Amino acid sequence: MKICIDLNDRLLLENEVIKAITADGEQKFHISEVKMALIITTDLGPFYDDMGLALHIDKETAIFIMSSHPDYQTFLFDQFGKSVKIDYDKIIEASTCTENKIFEIYKKEVQNMSYTLELGKKAKAAEPIIASASTNQKNEALAAISKALIENTALIMAENEKDLIAAKENNMSAAMQDRLKLDENRIAGIAKGVDEIIALNDPIGQVIDGFNRPNGLRITKTRVPMGVIGIIFESRPNVTVDAAALCLKAGNCVILKGGKEAINSNIVLGKIMREALEACGLPADIIQVVENTSRETTNELMKLNGYVDVLIPRGSARLIQAVVTTATVPVIETGAGNCHVYVDSSAEMDMAVDITDNAKTQRPSVCNAIESLLVHKDVAETFLPLIAERFKSHSVKIYGCDKTIDILGNSVEKATETEYATEFNDFTIAVKVVENIDEAIAHIRKYSTRHSECIVTKSLDAARKFQNEVDAAAVYVNASTRFTDGGEFGFGAEIGISTQKLHARGPMGLTELTTVKYLIDGNGQIR
Repeated sequence: MKICIDLNDRLLLENEVIKAITADGEQKFHISEVKMALIITTDLGPFYDDMGLALHIDKETAIFIMSSHPDYQTFLFDQFGKSVKIDYDKIIEASTCTENKIFEIYKKEVQNMSYTLELGKKAKAAEPIIASASTNQKNEALAAISKALIENTALIMAENEKDLIAAKENNMSAAMQDRLKLDENRIAGIAKGVDEIIALNDPIGQVIDGFNRPNGLRITKTRVPMGVIGIIFESRPNVTVDAAALCLKAGNCVILKGGKEAINSNIVLGKIMREALEACGLPADIIQVVENTSRETTNELMKLNGYVDVLIPRGSARLIQAVVTTATVPVIETGAGNCHVYVDSSAEMDMAVDITDNAKTQRPSVCNAIESLLVHKDVAETFLPLIAERFKSHSVKIYGCDKTIDILGNSVEKATETEYATEFNDFTIAVKVVENIDEAIAHIRKYSTRHSECIVTKSLDAARKFQNEVDAAAVYVNASTRFTDGGEFGFGAEIGISTQKLHARGPMGLTELTTVKYLIDGNGQIR
């Protein structure tokens, strides 16, 4: 919506209805429709009272922007009348108006902020209730969610089908469509994951440490909920339930922002979980799904300081970096998985083929699948034909170095820096023959996202060197990287796999969704 007002026109507010009185007639719209007001003028004077009243948006925010000419100023008045600096990149330039048009109303940006802010307010209102809920209350809610998922399988599949149809129309890759798909077995698996979270120990209230000070103070370190957690993720609708269930068990509220490709699935899953919460006497707003898929809404969620305590992105490296660089809310970096298998000179060949094949093809769209294969030069001529033959059954596309092409022939395309740095999330792999373990480790240091790395070897010295020198959340010896998973580690469903070092690293289960509180008991001590 855009409304232009001439110099001689007026803008009035009557019973929350804004009247734009112009030479062409009168336009009316409710104040709730007005979400952003951009005013460009040489003199605010005669317009101040009417415009200031009419544009006091939702009794919270009115934005007055005068010309960007240096003779004029820019103001933003919030509900307290406080002047705040405006980001000129987000406002309309004076030059975009015709000479006799001075007033334009845009609703999009602040509408998104108003929507996102409302989610934050609702989460904060529900936060103390779930934070103080007993383990039994939380487990009852989780059991209700699990039961509701099974009972609504047909509905979930019907909504998921809408997403799958759109995915095909948008030419989404087969691997990513598989990531998106929910069938009866997968829904049962999601519900089973919720049941497994019920069985996990509740971390809230755990005493981590305790000690007495010489002055008689007793200090106890306990585990408490994080608060409100925002999750931004792509494609996989199972994350909607996994994340919500984990956050709930850890006493947190959660705001879930999935990608537009899974919007129908995410909305129905959120609705089912919210209804289950209410049936158990808990606020539905403990779990909220962001239904607006715009980029602006995502950006606003990233900056919802004071309402969101921590943000966890799950998805592509591009998404994760966008969140890390844009967010003002604290972020736990997760998920980007440019993972490697290194086949050492002493590796047992059958084991190396099995591990490499599993790590690449068992489910190539997930972050713990490998994207690159490094092979010691001494076993390259033996191993590469074996793995290439195994890869044929999955039609894996191979990029390789010159030595790889010499061994496997023209079916291999030349690998460049781009391929070695790419998380394919598909049946594609980059291969390099290396001189020794040191070159393999150097290659991993250069291209790895610090997620999961594997060596296949019989040498204890090589195994220890690899584990000691490779910097990653999970470093394997003779096992597939596909095990980097909360369930496989015994944590239950995971919120994500952290690839950073602060607060949490590796699969993030219940404990990683908590923080600490110090309880200090005294008997009158003063300092």
